[in-house]
Amino acid sequence: MNSENYIEINKQTWNNKVPIHLDSDFYNMKNFLKGKNTLPQIDVELLGNIKRKNVLHLQCHFGQDSLSMARMGAKVTGIDLSDKAIEKAQELNKQLNLNAKFISCDVYDTLEHINEKFDIVYTSYGTIGWLPDLDKWANIIAKALKPKGKLVFVEFHPVVWMFDDDFTKIQYHYHNEKPIIEEYTGTYANKEADIKTDYIGWNHSLSEVFQALLKNGLQIESFEEFDYSNYNCFNQCEEFEPGKYRIKHLENKIPMMYSLVGRKKDF
Repeated sequence: MNSENYIEINKQTWNNKVPIHLDSDFYNMKNFLKGKNTLPQIDVELLGNIKRKNVLHLQCHFGQDSLSMARMGAKVTGIDLSDKAIEKAQELNKQLNLNAKFISCDVYDTLEHINEKFDIVYTSYGTIGWLPDLDKWANIIAKALKPKGKLVFVEFHPVVWMFDDDFTKIQYHYHNEKPIIEEYTGTYANKEADIKTDYIGWNHSLSEVFQALLKNGLQIESFEEFDYSNYNCFNQCEEFEPGKYRIKHLENKIPMMYSLVGRKKDF
C-alpha cells in the first residue's frame, strides 16, 4: 500500500464496514430508530443548547449522531468520506422525517460542498487519525465557522494509539512520525466480523492538535482528559460504570479520551 492513495484505500475500508456496523449491537440501530439519542453525555454538555443552531458534523459515518442533533432541534450538515455511509444517513434522515443534510466527500474538500457558515463544528471519536495534515483540518474548521462560532471536539487520547491492539506493549510513536499502514481483521463494532480491511492512518499528539487550531484563529476555551472511554471499542475493555470502559489490566492509569472546545476569534 502507498500512503499517497490513502483516500481511496480508507474509503473502501469504510464502505466495507457499513453493513457490518448497521447490524451490530454496538450501533444498536433498533433503539436508535425508536428515539435513542446516540450522543454521549460529555458531548451533549459541550454542545449545549443547539436548538435552531447550524451544526457541521465532520466524519459523521452513517449519521446517528448527526440525526440525534437534528432531533435536538439543530440544522445539521454531515460530511463523510464513505459514500455508502452517506447513502444510509440520507435514508435514515428520510425515514425519521428529519431535515439533516449529508454530503459524501473528503474532509479536506468540505468547503467545496458548503456555502454557509456554521454556529458549531462538531467532530468526535476516531476522526483525526484518518487525516495526515491537521493544519488543513483546522483551517477548514475555521473557515466553516461564523465569527465566535465554536468547535466541539471529543477524541480518543493519543496515548491509546501508542499501544498494540491488546494493550500489552508500546508499539507506535506518540507523535506524527509517519503513516501507519496496516491490515485489520474485524471492526471495533464487531470484533468477530469476517472482514479484513486495509487502512492508512496517522497519530497526532496533543501539541499538534493545539498548534493547528491556534494557528488558524481558534481560541481554546476548555480542555479535559478522561481515564475511560465512552465506547467499548478496544480490546481488553471492561465496563466499570454504566457506559464507561477501561482497559482491564491498565485500570485508570492511562488517559483514554480528551475533549476540547475552541472558539473562532471575532476579527
